[in-house]
Amino acid sequence: MKIQEIRMRHMEMRMKNPFTTSFGTMQDKPFLLVEVRDEEGNSGWGESVAFSHPWYAEETVETNAHMIRDVLSPLLLGKDISHPDEVSEIFAGIRRNNMAKSAIEGAVWDLYAKREKMTLAEALGGTKDKIDVGISIGVQDSAEAMVETVRGFIEEGYKRIKMKIKPGADVEIVRAVREAFPEVPLMADANSAYTLDDVPLLKELDEFNLTMIEQPLAHDDIIDHAKLQEAIETPVCLDESIHSLEDVKKAVELGSCRVINVKIGRVGGLTESRKIHDYCMEKGIPLWCGGMLESGIGRAHNVALTTLPNFVLPGDTAGSSRYWEEDIIEPEVVAVDGEITVPSGYGIGYEPDLKKIDKYTVSEEVFTPETSGAEQA
Repeated sequence: MKIQEIRMRHMEMRMKNPFTTSFGTMQDKPFLLVEVRDEEGNSGWGESVAFSHPWYAEETVETNAHMIRDVLSPLLLGKDISHPDEVSEIFAGIRRNNMAKSAIEGAVWDLYAKREKMTLAEALGGTKDKIDVGISIGVQDSAEAMVETVRGFIEEGYKRIKMKIKPGADVEIVRAVREAFPEVPLMADANSAYTLDDVPLLKELDEFNLTMIEQPLAHDDIIDHAKLQEAIETPVCLDESIHSLEDVKKAVELGSCRVINVKIGRVGGLTESRKIHDYCMEKGIPLWCGGMLESGIGRAHNVALTTLPNFVLPGDTAGSSRYWEEDIIEPEVVAVDGEITVPSGYGIGYEPDLKKIDKYTVSEEVFTPETSGAEQA
């Protein structure tokens, strides 16, 4: 397939509720959608998961727009691609910028699966027709508020609860939730808010039988996490520290974690995600798919990835209605009793709703082999 056109849409959608982590609070979500077209007019869709500010990673919406417009699109346009794995090879000379790379690569994967008359899950080698999903709950004002929020999601059937914690809103909140729900699979996500000085505090979490504690220490660390994992019983899960298969190999060899969260955008795309999956399956390291507050396009890619067999823990891919008054795909992603049925349509399996996409489009740019820059559309 020849890549004839790349269309980048600057989107903005407002979430139903503010979402708070140790980094801050967000409700308005700017992001980029990427549509890739081939010589026959077929299209595939991808989504950049970068935020407006570099608080989760160094990438932002604007830096991704620059990379897609000025660096990555020119490398891909006009190329004959036989398989999406080739995209990561074409981009290999560009350092990092994984979220920008992933947005285009994901669109190519969708396009490829549609051309091959396969679901994206099948194209990746997925084996499941349903996936278990959990929920990620932002920092709450009090233990009582967290307990009631958790109660609501358990009643909706979610099979795993992830709570954001931060210094001053940690042990007592986790204790309150565990006392209220002694059997629910429970994990804590610290988003790099602690240091090794906090080992005694983090060790207190051992009594609550957590599935894991996610990224408690620095965002770029694997050394101190190994020291922490040796000191506590709760499994450590790495998130922000993992950007590639090589990072995974180092973390596993050092004993820095017992679980890994795979975010497609953070590791540079579905091809790298699948490599990480295969290595971790061989090493007995369980995986789960993390969420980045995606719209339905990005959410659909997460659903497909989670069908791979070593994604054994429920991920963050909750239904669309958890985050949005309306999503930009048809049908929306729906979770029933903590499960999402994997769609059977070709590609991502959900149809982009162009009217709704247009509604939330702030601006768009079109890139072709004939143009040296962007055509303002």
